[in-house]
Amino acid sequence: MSQEKKSADSIHICINGERERLDIEPGETLMASLRRAGHYSVKNGCDEGVCGACNVILGEEGLTRSCLVPAASCDGDDVMTVEGLLDDDGRLHPLQEEFLERGAAQCGYCIPGVLLSAYDLLQRDTVPTEEAIADALSGNICRCTGYVQQIEAIQAAAERLPDAEPAAEGEH
Repeated sequence: MSQEKKSADSIHICINGERERLDIEPGETLMASLRRAGHYSVKNGCDEGVCGACNVILGEEGLTRSCLVPAASCDGDDVMTVEGLLDDDGRLHPLQEEFLERGAAQCGYCIPGVLLSAYDLLQRDTVPTEEAIADALSGNICRCTGYVQQIEAIQAAAERLPDAEPAAEGEH
């Protein structure tokens, strides 16, 4: 007896400023839908919302573990992946530049999620302390670094952002 495959539903979503229609399977997560649509920077690290590799910025929700979000619930939403950090001319965001310059990205698997965690933090706190940065990164598992370079890169990027205030002597 052959089973008919149920046809996929679709959602309309704005990904990094571009409107897209994503075909989704019943019960599929946002992470799976994004990856199937070619957004491979959204990684599947644990499928349990623990590692941060699937982080995206989801509309007003902010930083979100896309492996825990049903894709069907995102119809009409805005989603930013790490590619959304690029400016209109394709230039890297100061976070990306500082991560490269300081060797904060090694294997690269977790880095898109780490960068989005840092971006989310800097949207709320333009002059974060080392403790605030460590707290923001606590939801990201990185097996290649000791997080020191990542924290330094985030501090340096924060100082380069337009709304940043100079850090007090010894603050970082």
